[in-house]
Amino acid sequence: MSLSTKINPLKFFPKRGIPLKTGQPNRIKKWPVKSQWKYFFRVFSKKEKIFFLIFFILAFCSFIFLTNNFYLKNTEVKAASGGTYKEGVIGQPRFINPIYANSDIDRDLVQLIFSGLMKYDENMEIVPDLAEKYEVSPDGKDYIFSLRKNILWQDKQPIEADDIIFTIKTIQNADTKSPLRANWVGVEIEKIDDRTIKFKLQKPYSAFLENCVLKILPKHIWKDIPAKNLPLENDYNLNPVGSGLYKLKELKRDSSGNVKSILLSQNKLYFGKKPNISKIEFLFFNNEEELSKAAKYEKIEGLSLNSLNQLGDGWQNYSLSFPRYFAVFFNQSKSKVLAEKNVRLALNYATDKKEIAKKVLGLQENSPNIDKAISQSPVLPKVYGFNPPSKIYGFDLQNAKEILEKAGFKENENSLREKHIQKERTFTFKKRLQKDSQGEEVKELQKCLANPALAGPEIYPFGEATGYFGEKTKQAVINFQEKYKKDILDPWNFTNGTGIVGKTTQEKLNEICFPAPEETLPLKFSLITVDQPQLLKVAEILKEQWKTAGVEVEIKKFPLSQLEQDFIKPRNYESLLLGEVLGAIPDPLPFWHSSQKNDPGLNLSLYENEKADELLEKNREASDPKTRREKLELFQNMVIEDAPAIFLYSPDYIYTISKEVKGVEVRKIVEPSNRFSGIENWYLKTKRQWK
Repeated sequence: MSLSTKINPLKFFPKRGIPLKTGQPNRIKKWPVKSQWKYFFRVFSKKEKIFFLIFFILAFCSFIFLTNNFYLKNTEVKAASGGTYKEGVIGQPRFINPIYANSDIDRDLVQLIFSGLMKYDENMEIVPDLAEKYEVSPDGKDYIFSLRKNILWQDKQPIEADDIIFTIKTIQNADTKSPLRANWVGVEIEKIDDRTIKFKLQKPYSAFLENCVLKILPKHIWKDIPAKNLPLENDYNLNPVGSGLYKLKELKRDSSGNVKSILLSQNKLYFGKKPNISKIEFLFFNNEEELSKAAKYEKIEGLSLNSLNQLGDGWQNYSLSFPRYFAVFFNQSKSKVLAEKNVRLALNYATDKKEIAKKVLGLQENSPNIDKAISQSPVLPKVYGFNPPSKIYGFDLQNAKEILEKAGFKENENSLREKHIQKERTFTFKKRLQKDSQGEEVKELQKCLANPALAGPEIYPFGEATGYFGEKTKQAVINFQEKYKKDILDPWNFTNGTGIVGKTTQEKLNEICFPAPEETLPLKFSLITVDQPQLLKVAEILKEQWKTAGVEVEIKKFPLSQLEQDFIKPRNYESLLLGEVLGAIPDPLPFWHSSQKNDPGLNLSLYENEKADELLEKNREASDPKTRREKLELFQNMVIEDAPAIFLYSPDYIYTISKEVKGVEVRKIVEPSNRFSGIENWYLKTKRQWK
């Protein structure tokens, strides 16, 4: 007999010490002791055991489900601190210094390491940063800023009004050679106390707050360095001390001395909200191909390319509204053909901007973004909500050809256009000359008649140029008249020459002796741009488009630094393909006012229009947005009518980030570095917490 038949399990469940009596009901007098529970399943039959197990599993699953559901309903996902975000960029850092940062890389690093009095938020609004508050005087000339309390540099030194004053005056010093100097010329700065400063402007300037997003330098670090030596201080320019969200932790170079990576870590002394991401690492690449490859192999989590790119399901493209346009600027002082308004008008009509948007920006024909990307104005009405210009140059090749035909530019055997220009004669016979006349005109007459190549050797064989009209000269005139009888004598029904230089004789002498010189003006000019793939592609498209209208274009490319130094500053170009960026508060004066025609101004078309100048000045002075809008709309219509440039496209800034990065809310930027506005809200890690 098996063990199970010898043992009655029920005997192990009665009250301890009191066995059940025969014939009595099987009642449990007390909860089983621990040693008895091991026989629990022996009470059940096989079928009961299966039912019990099913019931137990269902009950357990229900418990887990209800518990989990309760937890999920009463908690929420929140950003957690930690993680390292890796960004890939093209190029090399040079100046991690607010007063010199002139490349996108430098500005990116400055954006994260330094703070300004003001800053841009995610919606391109200007809000306080180091400043706690500010006031503007009723006349718009005085700006008073009060700094936050207990704010510190990353080396634990206090940030005071002296730091702001030092930064501005360093920029204003011509020896510093800061590219920001033009923004601060004529601005007086006064210290009221350690936490309060006042800026005094010569004229009201509605966009002055944008100047105040300038990042501030620590005076105690830079004060003993001569202004002219500031750009040479690599120990400081590449090892900055700032007051921003992050601080420099590590800079690595490769064997060639190039910067390979820069690691930033949280600035624990930052006065504002601390960022969720603990570290940010910048990795530097030589070109877009290397950058894209790093993204595909997930070596980086963020990058920006020049056109819309699809890296896969793990990436998110953010299209950031950007007040920037690309245009071809015409330097009329350097090109005779571009000095003609009809040529500039024809070039506008011969430009297919949609083709550029499709081929360069990767937009489709039916994409809702294609019209948004096309630029028609220097004030970007789509960005700022202005009315479009009153005149828009749509693509009309036939109209372009007709304009050029009327302007005198005819197609030659190579289907390229040229214009034949009759220039003024160096000398013309105007006086009636006859025997006994004398003077300079008589001498020119004698020279002409004596020139065998012009009048022939038989006309005036004596060849004397005395300035006196004697018998010999008279006979020479008669000989000339009779040789060209048809043009000189026949209109008067004369048979023989008169020896008198009258109207028809003057005309023939002028034709033969002083023919009007003719100049052939080919419809040709050079187009200069940056040696950068996107702009070179645009230049090639323009070259082919304009060629169909009979225009010949020579493309010249240069590195940006050389382009700025050798061509933009001296205005040494015929046409220039480049981009310009407006601010959060549109102020086109630096780009279009006649006072900005020469360096350091940025009037690249050397545009002059007194009425336009007046509108730009009034826009600067107006504090009312409605008034500024009216002035800028009138200004844009003047520029479009004068056609000093061709406005091509205004693309969004495409920022590609791994979907692992959360909390990115920025939608509008003023410059690429502003993509980090609100980076304190980004996160890589998450946690759940009770609501």
